[in-house]
Amino acid sequence: MTERSNDIAHLGHVEVLTDRYDESLAFFTNVYGLSLSAEDATSAYLRAWDDYEFATLKLTRHATTGVGHIAYRAASPEALARRVAAVEASGFPVIGWTDGDLGHGPAFRFADPFGHTFEIYYETNWYEPQQEAERAALKNTASAYRGVAPRRLDHVNLLADDVAEFRRFMETTLGSRVTEMIALDNGRIGGCWFTVNNKTYDLACTEEHGRGHGRLHHVTYATDQREDILRAADIFLQNGVHIETGPHKHAIQGTFFLYVWEPAGNRVELANAGARLILAPDWEPVVWTETERRKGQAWGLKTIDTFHTHGTPPAPKDH
Repeated sequence: MTERSNDIAHLGHVEVLTDRYDESLAFFTNVYGLSLSAEDATSAYLRAWDDYEFATLKLTRHATTGVGHIAYRAASPEALARRVAAVEASGFPVIGWTDGDLGHGPAFRFADPFGHTFEIYYETNWYEPQQEAERAALKNTASAYRGVAPRRLDHVNLLADDVAEFRRFMETTLGSRVTEMIALDNGRIGGCWFTVNNKTYDLACTEEHGRGHGRLHHVTYATDQREDILRAADIFLQNGVHIETGPHKHAIQGTFFLYVWEPAGNRVELANAGARLILAPDWEPVVWTETERRKGQAWGLKTIDTFHTHGTPPAPKDH
């Protein structure tokens, strides 16, 4: 197993690109239930009601869809320096330092071999209520909430041609551990689920089945209860949102899920992981075989074809 580094605290935010900015923003705020922290000429900065940071989703105007970058927060300035040194020594592409964003300070950027940009930062802006109505009645939650709004950013799923090489990237640059994985009959790894802390996973990577490069499979926010997801399904239906699959329970990780496509086509998930944590320091990855995965999800729901083929931006064969 890979020893946990403890240098990375958690997944911080994800930048999602959209070529239908106004419609996507309306979806994430009015339907999905995120709050708008700020907006500039190119991006909206959004957060769920118990995300402590200023933003966990950066929605950016673009010529296409997909993921702009994935950001992790370091555990301290010293931890950030250690991770930067590890990335620089790793042999993976280094982009370098940026001044940061509206929500955080300087960030160090680098890339995986498959076209995804990552960054690590430490200095961050904590969310402060902008109006009294946003202030939480309970002092131990970040802000007020309404309806079935998701509680926090949970994970992101990326696509890669070689999941084994992506695993080496995550273990080398971020010190991530694999908690579960899929072993294909051809000897390749079909998917890996990674964590930098005691969550079961904060990032997943599954095999690219198109001719795409640097593609996003989905971004996920977590709810408190399964019932939140059931109500959300009705809200999505009412608002004409494309429900791709679910509600149901994943076999891998045991997450209760619902997948939809936002107006630009990016896949978005609502999930409830229950109380499952990885507390064992000597945890060994749970390995699922190809035969086991063909059985479908936990209660028998078959995985639909688009779940294997749809990613953003669209691959050439998707046109």
